[in-house]
Amino acid sequence: MTPVRVIIGLCLFAPFGAMFWVGSYAKVEPMLGGVPFFYWYQMAWVLISSALTLTAYTLWKRDRTSRPTRTRNGPHRDEEGRRPGN
Repeated sequence: MTPVRVIIGLCLFAPFGAMFWVGSYAKVEPMLGGVPFFYWYQMAWVLISSALTLTAYTLWKRDRTSRPTRTRNGPHRDEEGRRPGN
């Protein structure tokens, strides 16, 4: 497992950890614009989750394009099915 994939996993896991730890946000204060903390905290995580998912997707896409492609005939073959150097 590469460090990039660990970061991807953390980006995808963070919202679940934040939402399942209800004791951390099950309160009224501090209010934001008259909205209790319980509600605005969850709505903030909708935006944060979107940003983290986009980050994970971008990292995943970059990681996939940086790895060598493997074909059905095996790794590192050219268009005609030959291995490099043969």
